[in-house]
Amino acid sequence: MASGRAPAVTPDGAAQPPDRPHRLPMYVQIDRPEDIMEQVIEQLDVRRDSHHMYAEFAPGPGAPVVLMHGFPDSLHLYDRLLPHLTGHRPVVRFDFLGWGRSDKPVGYPYTATNQVGDISAVINALDEKVGRNPLVLVAHDASGPPAIDWALANADRISALVLLNTYYHWTPALRRPPAIALYSTPGVGDVARRLAIRWPELNHRLYLWQVGRFIQDPAIREEYVPPLYREFESSIPAFFRLNQDLLPTVINRRRRLPQLRQFRRPVRIAFGIRDRDLNPRVALQFAELFPQSQLQLIDQAGHYVQVDQPKRVAETILA
Repeated sequence: MASGRAPAVTPDGAAQPPDRPHRLPMYVQIDRPEDIMEQVIEQLDVRRDSHHMYAEFAPGPGAPVVLMHGFPDSLHLYDRLLPHLTGHRPVVRFDFLGWGRSDKPVGYPYTATNQVGDISAVINALDEKVGRNPLVLVAHDASGPPAIDWALANADRISALVLLNTYYHWTPALRRPPAIALYSTPGVGDVARRLAIRWPELNHRLYLWQVGRFIQDPAIREEYVPPLYREFESSIPAFFRLNQDLLPTVINRRRRLPQLRQFRRPVRIAFGIRDRDLNPRVALQFAELFPQSQLQLIDQAGHYVQVDQPKRVAETILA
């Protein structure tokens, strides 16, 4: 969309009926059985300096899609989305250092800035696998800052940037989820982290409550949250360090807003409308900042929009 014009917005139940996503190609067939996905997934070898990063690759035609998780998550955040992408595009999903099945070096500076290097390591491995191609970067939650930083520095590699209930810079519309606010607030966070280390069950209960709020369907919540927590337990050092980095990250990124206004690649913004923290106002601000933006607000979806509405999110990615 041209700079200075109002963003293209499709809030469900408003501008268009809920079942009519905005400007999506009619040929996309996204009803795919999960067993097809399982047959084609392979591990991608990714080295980040002396560390190993866990990544999965599924082949397909066209521009590769790179899926990025936030915190306190892992690549399994995309379990419900991946079957709708497999076979349509090459797809990579990975665990950032400190998370999931990637290495968790002790004392490592887990920051948004260092995660830009994680993304570069994954893309270098992907280039070795399929050649150097334009990419579709998909960022969710805390992967927004490193993904956008990478895109700004490598605009010639971007086919599209997709933003799912994420953030980049401080704005009055941005709210931290309660558990994140607890751990990321200076002073208070130090006390909370010490208590969580001393009484792990408190952290467990807080996780189940907070992450449970991110998923709309109770049956999916019951299926999803316990295994996510089991993986999260070994990622707590990275979680605490990234919480300490959160406020400096969003404050410092305000300096880069002029670069967002000059970014001329397509940006697709798809936010679950029921997210009270990374909410529709944040999505609208993204749409106003990026000159080539397209905005879709997805009903019946909250913070984990790719869990609540995987088909809708797949349509946005494949558009």
